[in-house]
Amino acid sequence: MAVAGKLQPGCAPSNCHHSVTDASAQCSCALLWASERSRPVLIMPAPASLLAAVDLGSNAFRMVIGHGMPSAHGHHFYELETLREPVRLAEGLQHNNELDKHAMIRGLRALDKFGSRLRGFQAGQVRAVATNTVRIAVNADVFLAEARERLGFPIEVISGQEEARLVYAGIAHAHADVADERLVVDIGGGSTELIVGRGATPFALESLPIGSGTFSKRYFPDGRISSQAFQEAEWHAASEFEKVAAVFRQHRWQQAIGSSGTARVLAKVLRTCGLNDKGAGAISYSGLLRLTVQLLDAGRIDRLKLPGIEESRLATLPGGVAIMLAAFKSLAITQMETSRPALRLGLLHSLHCQSAVA
Repeated sequence: MAVAGKLQPGCAPSNCHHSVTDASAQCSCALLWASERSRPVLIMPAPASLLAAVDLGSNAFRMVIGHGMPSAHGHHFYELETLREPVRLAEGLQHNNELDKHAMIRGLRALDKFGSRLRGFQAGQVRAVATNTVRIAVNADVFLAEARERLGFPIEVISGQEEARLVYAGIAHAHADVADERLVVDIGGGSTELIVGRGATPFALESLPIGSGTFSKRYFPDGRISSQAFQEAEWHAASEFEKVAAVFRQHRWQQAIGSSGTARVLAKVLRTCGLNDKGAGAISYSGLLRLTVQLLDAGRIDRLKLPGIEESRLATLPGGVAIMLAAFKSLAITQMETSRPALRLGLLHSLHCQSAVA
């Protein structure tokens, strides 16, 4: 959400009518654009209070620009601008774990847009990370060399453990007033992070190689949904959860939180379609079962009638449902609340802490 009356860094002012892709455009409004990939001749420095988090996820690339303000719990981040590009990077991962050129191109185009928004930001104001798909791609170095150039900032390839730690840091920031022990489930496009903790302290962190994007590609190709494929996907997810379930069952958490886009989309679908029991949380076990029946009855993603859900989100829905249902069963979850995007909040929090130390 942009603040009215303020110029966003890297954006042309609202009274400029030149196209950002017009090579002949000459503006007197502080920025000169030549092409989609060119840099402005005059760069407006971003206020030092602004921070930017960039997440190169397996389903989508996302960026949030925000600033922190003092609060009763230390500081609170306000989002000024968010960008999401559904690059479907995991879709381009081949059987030999090589990332194909089409997925790379989609990713680089997204980073062009992000980089344009970040002109004027300094190194200490931006943190960019790549997650599971880039972690396992055998040709990740080829993609990253160009990706860093397009973005204009370093890109860290973080481990699954670091991803889980950042996710929990984001949750702890967003729910700073909650004293209960909590279980966090973050289902991404290529991996799922599990964390249990209280306050700002995580007690257990795990990252599992299961994600809504990779599962949808493997078990529901071309959007086809069958009972056998769904059972196989759920069994696969459950087998991964069972490897770590004993550790998480030892903790007496009182709240389950879904912190990823998958969780927020599922909550929206369950609410819009009236699939949860009355008085249930954002995501309930009974609601997931009813949604599973609807998926199987439809047989194909394009036959689903889900108003308000983007097409790019629908493509990974079956895989996300199978993984979430397995999580509910393996970890004895009955209902779950959702949260703001935890990974990006965790990145902003880390930048704020670094600037405070500096």
